[in-house]
Amino acid sequence: MEFLDLLWIGVTGAGSIWGYVTSRRFVRRRLRFVDAAQKPVAPLLAGGAAALVAAPLAALPLLTIGTAAAFGIGIGLGVRHGQNDVKRLPGI
Repeated sequence: MEFLDLLWIGVTGAGSIWGYVTSRRFVRRRLRFVDAAQKPVAPLLAGGAAALVAAPLAALPLLTIGTAAAFGIGIGLGVRHGQNDVKRLPGI
């Protein structure tokens, strides 16, 4: 593998992980009492919107459509796991 391939994998992985962690934390802390954020379709909408917003960045050298899709998947999974966290929090 070349250096640029490894760099691309690192950028994709870092973006996915960052999207997952921040969206999970946001849903858990800020959207705890928002009914729309607790619906089953919310992760799909959030992930799709994140991928669409990140898609124009594919014009940059290290970012591709795959990177945008991985970012959207990370966001969607973070929202879903944030919903599960909210269900397990005491006092709700």
